[in-house]
Amino acid sequence: MPLAPLTTLLADARAHGYALGYFEAWDGYSLEAVVEAAEAERAPVIIGAGCLLGHQPWFDAGGIELLGALGGEVARQARVPVALLLNETHTLEQSLRGLDAGFNAVMLHTGSVDAVAQLVSAAHARGAAVEGELGNLPDATHGTIDYSAAGLTDPEQAAAFVEATGVDCLAVSVGNVHLLTHGSATIDLDRLRAVHEQVPVPLVIHGGTGFPPDAIAPAIAAGVAKFNVGTVLRSAYLRGLAGALAHLPDEPDVHAAIGSHGPADVLEAGKAALVETVRNVIRQYGGSGRAA
Repeated sequence: MPLAPLTTLLADARAHGYALGYFEAWDGYSLEAVVEAAEAERAPVIIGAGCLLGHQPWFDAGGIELLGALGGEVARQARVPVALLLNETHTLEQSLRGLDAGFNAVMLHTGSVDAVAQLVSAAHARGAAVEGELGNLPDATHGTIDYSAAGLTDPEQAAAFVEATGVDCLAVSVGNVHLLTHGSATIDLDRLRAVHEQVPVPLVIHGGTGFPPDAIAPAIAAGVAKFNVGTVLRSAYLRGLAGALAHLPDEPDVHAAIGSHGPADVLEAGKAALVETVRNVIRQYGGSGRAA
């Protein structure tokens, strides 16, 4: 089916009290896995890829266009509503290339009003959506949470940013943590509610892997309509792949084991583990059964 507008999906989530998952993929197998999980749960979903942590020369040499083509075709074949997001680009140019490549939602990793407003103008002219962000998340890249560059979202500044840029949704920093693999973040729900009172657009939580399950429902009630999930997906895929590799015979049939898309394909084992993980997270967000 055609790509679903992100704004339509977010509005439906807000109206019916659930949240969408943006499940960050990186290749054809992972894109397929996210959509298969969404179809199994009869849930609308956001697929796509992120530029923040990837190898920038690859993205700048055509990786954005390759992922846009793959994601667009996976979405076209889907039996549930799908939006396609290019997440956390480093530059305005990358975001604009994403629009040219078929992504119908983009996010520039900056709080610059001028740059984001330019992107909004270009995206809206094409019928695409823009996610903004205000505040900086701490990250746990090296196993411990680094708060040195963290900054919580200020409600009044957030309202001014949304008005000045015209973004369609806003990612916020309320204690959520990027790349957290162990334990859970401590969420400031009072701050989240205060942002929601000031900001008219749906709110977004990055760092979905480390977001505490018992805070999901209160966060949705406080305006969150989208969670970004990435780290737990790669971990699941890697575990599935490692398990399949461990059971290979000494002299495997390489044509069956790599890229066959059959039962002996080790990449399919990673994909299967990813499908189950995405299905579980969709259920946590209340998205199951929400697709028309």
